[in-house]
Amino acid sequence: MNERRLISSGSTFEREIGYSRAVVDGDWVHVSGTTGFDYAAMTIADDVVAQAEQCWRNIDAALKQAGAAPADVVRVRYLLPDAADFEPCFPVLQRWMGDVRPAATMQVCGLSDPRMKIEIEVTARKRPNLGWPG
Repeated sequence: MNERRLISSGSTFEREIGYSRAVVDGDWVHVSGTTGFDYAAMTIADDVVAQAEQCWRNIDAALKQAGAAPADVVRVRYLLPDAADFEPCFPVLQRWMGDVRPAATMQVCGLSDPRMKIEIEVTARKRPNLGWPG
């Protein structure tokens, strides 16, 4: 039977809306759409690039709680209200996913708060620990 575990970031959004930052289902980790909020302080930068970086820090924290890492990401979805904001984020996305190169989609859509300029959702598959050194 697969392990199913809920991961929380402590965000007030999770409690108010009724969802988890991530759900671990066996080897799979499904990370909810994650915004550029610093969830500890519930603050958000005005700059889309700063928000993209904070998204990845939030995702990284959720993956670590799930026993996974950014290198385990197999699918990423980028959601932005303004398509022109995507290209300025490329260096951040390259830094986090350039070596991983997961399947990816960028979609232009509205987000729930006008301060949000990017939301990132990922799916990861934890790699088995084969007991190899290194």
